Amino acid sequence: MTTARLDTSPAAGGSSRWEQQMSFDELGRPLRELTFCVVDLETTGAAVSQGAMITEIGAVKVRGGEILGEFQTLVNPHAEIPPFIAVLTGITNGMVAGAPAIAAALPAFLEFARGCVLVAHNAPFDVGFLKHNAEALGHPWPTFEVLDTARLARRVITRDDAPNCKLSSLAIAFGSATTPNHRALSDARATVDVLHGLFERLGSLGVHTIEELQTFTSRVTSAQRRKRHLAEDLPHAPGVYLFRDERDRVLYVGTSRDLRTRVRSYFTASETRSRMGEMVGLATRVEGIECATPLEAEVRELRLIAQHKPRYNRRSRFPEKVHWLKLTNEAWPRLSLVRQVLDDDADYFGPFSSRKRAEKSLAALHETFPVRQCSERLPLAPSRSACVLAEMGRCLSPCDGSTDLDRYAEMVSDLRANLLTRAEEVVAAISLRMDLLSAEERYEDAGVHRDRLSAFLRAASRTQRLSALTRCAEVVAARREDDGRWAVHVIRFGRLAAAGVIPADAHAGTYVAQLQASAETVRSGLGPTPAATAEETEKVLRWLEGVGVRLVQVDGEWSCPVRGATRHLALHDAVETSRLAMTPFDERRALPTLHQPAR
Repeated sequence: MTTARLDTSPAAGGSSRWEQQMSFDELGRPLRELTFCVVDLETTGAAVSQGAMITEIGAVKVRGGEILGEFQTLVNPHAEIPPFIAVLTGITNGMVAGAPAIAAALPAFLEFARGCVLVAHNAPFDVGFLKHNAEALGHPWPTFEVLDTARLARRVITRDDAPNCKLSSLAIAFGSATTPNHRALSDARATVDVLHGLFERLGSLGVHTIEELQTFTSRVTSAQRRKRHLAEDLPHAPGVYLFRDERDRVLYVGTSRDLRTRVRSYFTASETRSRMGEMVGLATRVEGIECATPLEAEVRELRLIAQHKPRYNRRSRFPEKVHWLKLTNEAWPRLSLVRQVLDDDADYFGPFSSRKRAEKSLAALHETFPVRQCSERLPLAPSRSACVLAEMGRCLSPCDGSTDLDRYAEMVSDLRANLLTRAEEVVAAISLRMDLLSAEERYEDAGVHRDRLSAFLRAASRTQRLSALTRCAEVVAARREDDGRWAVHVIRFGRLAAAGVIPADAHAGTYVAQLQASAETVRSGLGPTPAATAEETEKVLRWLEGVGVRLVQVDGEWSCPVRGATRHLALHDAVETSRLAMTPFDERRALPTLHQPAR
């Protein structure tokens, strides 16, 4: 028979422990303000997958240490209870013969637990049985938050506290008024006392909210948790946060769609990286910069990292450390690896974040085009001896007069086109070379060429996409966000110049015009370089290419070449994904067929 009653007596759980924690200043949803439903089941076996059925449900509803109600019912499993289960629980076939079936008992329990945080000792067992039966009966399972006292105890309790984390051991350790006896309601009452004991223990470690509890790990120190007040003044809005030390030096810069929630996570155990723990230990202040849109926050983060170079940021600290491939502007042009773009009418390709990637792309170009590789400036009519590369057919050899200016210029024109507008010649030449090497079973050499092609395609695609946006004096674009408002960005020469969100009562055209008028004045960069870092322009590009973005105004021509490297890169990425899933033997067999010359 199902019973439900109110019981607020101290013997039923009391509130003496909880009252000790009422004065904490919490972030998030305080534990003392939440309603918990602590549940325990008795069953005919150990696993629902083996056909075990529920024989009893017991539950206690509690909030702030006060018992709000209890629920208990036997359940007719319509199956024989094994003798050893009957001995263990004291529940016999005769006791459940007149009890309601699970079809009646489960809806009553779900109604009792509605709106609560579900708690159980070894929750996967109890919740697994309940969810299985709800699914079998066609009842939708409520979106319960679930706490497992057994799992929580394993993170808090030491061998000095209890020999193990069984309910019976924990009940003794926390002085429970109820002794667990394998009856559902008694075990649920004991679990309530264990839950309150764990809350008391965790409170001393700085855990006072459900968010902190769900992410708790002992790897986060109490000193780290005590700094949670640093997040109190931050808004629930997108922006950038800066951790600063006692000398006001920036330790770390990050970004989030919700500043307060993200910064709070550094003190609530969801952040377990050792470096971040060390950083939080040094931090004395967190500065928040609210941004109009997430894109503005991402861009500000990049700029602040480049400006302050925080010791705990691994990426984006040195955007100036890039490499470029340069096609020189002289009678007999050549390719060279340089660190900066000059105003010298040369063609530049990049930027590359590492010298190694730049060298791979340079090797792919030298493999395809017989441009000279010597570094000296040659006169219009050179008279030198040919080098080894010329003898190998890998250089047109202007040094000894083997070629003329027109023929060399035609080859350079094709090379320049592969850098800026197409990629067919490089793809075809490297693919052919890979096929020949694979046919000779020289798979490692073929792999080297594959990596060169990959580096070239990624660099060419990046250069062509970045330069397309960099050529535009201004691009204004808007997108409707999840909250229904329109986010607007003004981009000038590849740099984010302004960001805003159109107010609900504002005229869209007037607002955009005002945003343009107040936007940052931006001068174009040299050659293909954006007026910002390449990483910033890439973030802007990803937003512009996103779903739902509408162009409001374009000053210039924003277009990428139809025959550019991006179309080859899509196929190359698909092949690369397939390759990574192969065994080494399969990969060797696939090399000749995966890299076919473009048609």
